[in-house]
Amino acid sequence: MAAKVRVGIVDSGSSAAQAPQVVAAAAFVRGDGDVHRVAACDDLLGHGGLVGDIVRHCAPQAELLVAQVFRERLATTAAQVAGAVDWLVDHGAVVVNLSLGLREPRPVLEIACRRALDAGVVLCAASPAHGDPVYPAAFAGVLRVTGDARCGRLEVSALAAAHADFGAHVRPMHGTLAGAGASMACAHLSGHVARHLAEAGRADADALRAWLTAHARYHGLERRGR
Repeated sequence: MAAKVRVGIVDSGSSAAQAPQVVAAAAFVRGDGDVHRVAACDDLLGHGGLVGDIVRHCAPQAELLVAQVFRERLATTAAQVAGAVDWLVDHGAVVVNLSLGLREPRPVLEIACRRALDAGVVLCAASPAHGDPVYPAAFAGVLRVTGDARCGRLEVSALAAAHADFGAHVRPMHGTLAGAGASMACAHLSGHVARHLAEAGRADADALRAWLTAHARYHGLERRGR
């Protein structure tokens, strides 16, 4: 039997239906020039709920740790995300899903990600297929994930591309294109990783990347028009 594995989700919260799987939740808000941890509120945007559904679909044994950094809109700061990552590591997250991207490589977030990686935590972050790099995906050691239309729900592509390491299924569980993209692909990869770690035990970063590459359904970028 696979072991339980804790997956941290940095997003807009969780749905009511996910309550039995949520072992801890907190919100990270700005005020008085600092970031404060407060009680999480309802997921007003629904984005975090979609992410959690995907993670649980791919890894039914996952226990969810919910760090809320979005409330009324999909906007946050590096300091809020950094506080969320630190809290998730302190609460035993083995995998942290970051279906978000910030434009500037703020040191506070880079340092928090490095602390998590040094503790053996896997960080999966969304990376868009086009445009400038985003963070934390572009920080060293983070698994950069983008959408790949070739991939089914339980498939991964090993891209080794300038913008992303891996690709995954782009749609949320309801199957429509609403909300589809790199954010949902990131959640799929986090779920794949969580399932593997629950079944095989924790692995170092190089071993995990090797396993993902070896079990990828596709290798290299999709070639169109052929």
